Amino acid sequence: MGPTQKPNVCRQLSRRALGFFSRDAGVVQRTNLGILRVLVCQESTKFKNVWTTHSKSPIAYERGRIYFDNYRCCVSSVASEPRKLYEMPKCSKSEKIEDALLWECPVGEILPNPSDYKSSLIALTAHNWLFRISATTGKVLEKIYLASYCKFRYLSWDTPQEVIAVKSAQNKSSALARQAGIQQPILLYLAVFHVLPFSLIGILEISKKIFGNVTDATLSHGILIVMYSSGLVRLYSFQAIIEQFMQQKLDLGCACRWGGTAGTVGEAPFGIPCNIKITDSPPLLFEVSSLENAFQIGGHPWHYIITPNKKKQKGVFHICALKDNSLAKNGIQEMECCSLESDWIYFHPDASGRIIHVGPNQVKVLKLNEVENNSAQHQISEDFVILANREKNKNENLLTVTASGRVVKKKFNLLDDDPEQETFKIVDYEDELDLLSVVAVTQIDAEGKAHLDFHCNEYGTLLKSIPLEESWDVTYSHEVYFDRDLVLHIEQKPSRVFSCYVYQMVCDPGEEETTNRSCEKE
Repeated sequence: MGPTQKPNVCRQLSRRALGFFSRDAGVVQRTNLGILRVLVCQESTKFKNVWTTHSKSPIAYERGRIYFDNYRCCVSSVASEPRKLYEMPKCSKSEKIEDALLWECPVGEILPNPSDYKSSLIALTAHNWLFRISATTGKVLEKIYLASYCKFRYLSWDTPQEVIAVKSAQNKSSALARQAGIQQPILLYLAVFHVLPFSLIGILEISKKIFGNVTDATLSHGILIVMYSSGLVRLYSFQAIIEQFMQQKLDLGCACRWGGTAGTVGEAPFGIPCNIKITDSPPLLFEVSSLENAFQIGGHPWHYIITPNKKKQKGVFHICALKDNSLAKNGIQEMECCSLESDWIYFHPDASGRIIHVGPNQVKVLKLNEVENNSAQHQISEDFVILANREKNKNENLLTVTASGRVVKKKFNLLDDDPEQETFKIVDYEDELDLLSVVAVTQIDAEGKAHLDFHCNEYGTLLKSIPLEESWDVTYSHEVYFDRDLVLHIEQKPSRVFSCYVYQMVCDPGEEETTNRSCEKE
């Protein structure tokens, strides 16, 4: 395939002004993002560090908003310099927000209140309240009291932007209880809600009697996923569990009598009773054994990725068909590398069905295709590979002196993630600009230096490289976000010191573009 013609930004802006795309709002949005992508990747565009801050509490980022002090303070990163949107009143440790999700208005649905059309933060507090908070003002719009019989701690999407799951901390029997032969009957609880408007689906208990020694459980896309210390992963239909084991349908805000106690569902102190109690083994959809419970589903048609459940198989990935567990042709993926940190693999978030396999010195993008003359079987092949910028066959000389004074020179190969060589640390996907972002780090003298590279998602071509000004210590925890015209780096240092570095796009008209990097197959 030949090179893709570079879009003319001026022509696109003129067509937009004349209303060429007025019949389809989606076309206008895609055109705008195409213009932004050209501006982001052009040679004269720079990313400038406009703000740096430090905090003693974790820092979180979501869709142009930076959260501090357990989500109590919110700063907008959209303006030329970050500005505070709101700061909620101080609260006690027992009332702090422990986890949160950003909800954004779905398209095409009629909502009961005007405020519902604006983004909200779904927040879980330490004292078991679920809040819906305005993402722009910090005002509490809705609140639900969950329960007093367990400690809820984690929030996740079951169906993104539609259904949330609130998971409790796991009940672990104490040493004294085990000696006395007393077992914890309920291991954990899952509370499930439709969002906007809030409506209860139910609270499910995961009991040892039914499921055995469970180490974790979660909901994803209507599937209950149960994990065991042995590496076993089991999948169940949550809808089938609801239909078979729901004791009573409960509605938020309605009066209820449960177990001899009366109250209002979702209000303190009554809360929400556990109304889904499994009394028999539910129908099993699927089970598989994988090292450290690593299990992913994706691709077209459905495939899954596991690591064989043996320690010596760490770093070996099997890609199998979900329908019959058959291994895809070339479905064993192993990156030949010698490193302290293991490589990782996942299905590409762009819904293309591809797979991303990341090692210290290369990023492989794999595709899933039908085997020629056999449509029932699929094979794995390379779509493209991104390589680290390294000296080929680099090795070091080790000098030793024998007792007689003779100097002996030995050669040894460096580790693939040796800090003095460029090493990939983070790979992400910017869905609106259709770019892969790759963080590469090199140790220079006493400190590490990192740069963020933008690659064409279709062919892997390098389009832009942005140096990060701050040093990068490989022993710290790092997160890097690329969001349209913003780059944000969050770093956790020892003693719970968190740092946040914000970069924003700056177009320098004084520099002429000398290189025309188009997104094309090399």
